[in-house]
Amino acid sequence: MVILCRSQEEAEAALEKLREWMAQVGLILHPDKTRMVNMSVADSHFDFLGYRFKRSRRGRLIRLVRPKSLRKLRESIKPKTRRNNGKSMESIVADINRTLKGWFGYFKHVHPSELGEIDQWLRMRLRSILQKRRGGRGRVRGQDHYRWRTATLPDWGSFAC
Repeated sequence: MVILCRSQEEAEAALEKLREWMAQVGLILHPDKTRMVNMSVADSHFDFLGYRFKRSRRGRLIRLVRPKSLRKLRESIKPKTRRNNGKSMESIVADINRTLKGWFGYFKHVHPSELGEIDQWLRMRLRSILQKRRGGRGRVRGQDHYRWRTATLPDWGSFAC
């Protein structure tokens, strides 16, 4: 639940009223998740339903992916994109797309830079699989980005690329 107030006093009164209401129904507010934030200050933020709402230095309210949500996405994609995966690239990408389609559908309102970072990370994982299959070692660097250009990756039907 997010409660918006105009002043610190209003916020404290609303929090106390919420605590009373929650006590009447036999619930308590989680101390780690309950906090007051002054969103008029630059770089202040709060997390809600997987999003991070942040006030930029220019005063705009921007939506970002909560770091925990981003970690969970990476943890779900990593096993599917292991370098020693014996599946074809088409089947790997099809498997990834099931995860990405729902994830991007939920987080489609975040700042565009957030989605670009995820896309870049995913392309690096796919290029690393190709590098391993041609006998290379380590992460993809330098000339490998020219060998497997971004334009060739969507040929496998990747949702993110």
